Amino acid sequence: MNLSGKVAIVTGSGRGLGLAYAKALAAAGASVVVNDVDQAVVDAAVAEVAGSVGVAAAVGGPAAAERLVAAAVDNFGRLDVLVTNAGILRDRVLWKMSDEDFDAVIDVHLRGTFTCARAAVIRMREQGTGGRLILISSPAGQRGNFGQTNYAAAKAGIAAMARTWALELARAGITVNAVVPVAATEMTKTIPAFAPVIEEAERTGQPYPAWLRRDEGLGTVEDATGLITFLASDASKDVTGQAIGIGGDRLALWAHPAEKAVAFADGGWTAGAIAAEWASGVGASPETYGIPAPRVPGS
Repeated sequence: MNLSGKVAIVTGSGRGLGLAYAKALAAAGASVVVNDVDQAVVDAAVAEVAGSVGVAAAVGGPAAAERLVAAAVDNFGRLDVLVTNAGILRDRVLWKMSDEDFDAVIDVHLRGTFTCARAAVIRMREQGTGGRLILISSPAGQRGNFGQTNYAAAKAGIAAMARTWALELARAGITVNAVVPVAATEMTKTIPAFAPVIEEAERTGQPYPAWLRRDEGLGTVEDATGLITFLASDASKDVTGQAIGIGGDRLALWAHPAEKAVAFADGGWTAGAIAAEWASGVGASPETYGIPAPRVPGS
């Protein structure tokens, strides 16, 4: 995949998945603006990402977004791709989550995606040559996850923004997609079912077992980069408004919300009529919720 001549911003690209995305885009020929809140981390990332420049800024408000776009234009002359990867975690169950925990996660993930996308799109529309918005979502945003009210809400909102912006930006030739990655990061290493397998692979250099790569769709951060490079390329010009999963050996298209079952009652539904019909009618096969527990062979 050749991205020569394209310019990309990857927020939250100082380490982990974001750094892997930045390195993959650069390897395909793109010029990249890397970003992290820590200047030392930015400097280290720039040293790893060929031909990149860095911006140390906390993603969230408009000032950081404008600095990122300015860095792309001032250093490389244009902007073609935005990958909104920056994020933090403040996990708590609902009754223990503070306003500060909630607001901090929403500000970086959801507001940061909005402000960076807005600034990027203004520039892309001025250029008149289209562009790519690649918004990083999460399985938690698709299914919910225990202790992640703030994170799941933000990631669900990001998928909704991808669908909305795909409509709004179609005439400008700007595609918008949500990516749902699963990879061995500092967060997933804390999951008890995954931790010993990941630790053993890191110790021995052996690949992750097939059940982890295929059944759970979890691999290295590098396994998630092919989708990012594809979505940044001209080959994806007809792909927009989608939520696409990637991880390990698995590539998946997530379904959008849709009515699953419908029933009608002349004159409308009373509470009693709903109660009488629910279990045998529209509620006969309720939807599951939450990320399924890992299925470890032999356990």
